[in-house]
Amino acid sequence: MDLMKSIAVAASGLRTQSGRMRVIAENMANADSGPASAGADPYRRKIPTFQRRFDRDLDAQLVNLGRVQRDQSAFRTKFEPGNPVADASGNVRMPNVDTLIETVDMREAQRSYEANLNLISSTRRMIQRTIDILRT
Repeated sequence: MDLMKSIAVAASGLRTQSGRMRVIAENMANADSGPASAGADPYRRKIPTFQRRFDRDLDAQLVNLGRVQRDQSAFRTKFEPGNPVADASGNVRMPNVDTLIETVDMREAQRSYEANLNLISSTRRMIQRTIDILRT
């Protein structure tokens, strides 16, 4: 049944966007965390990726959260000469997380999640209407 296929495709989108939001939330939570010790690297931003997969039972393409990759961009520096993990110049390496970018990514993930949820709700209403018509 095509309506059940659309629900399954939207559900895979829900799971994927939920995982994406978890990764973004982790990035935001660690945006201001410094390194644990002198010489250690601070938190490195994570980037969610997506994978397509073909479901033979549904005969449809689904989406999954792929491997979470590490952003290899440079760390930010913050001048804190009194910090025990500061280098000789008084700079502390901070995570390469930009909270503005993460906020925009989170909003986009939320909108995608809501779109998939709306698709499931609409499909359920269509199924219910079909059942109501068949009953009469």
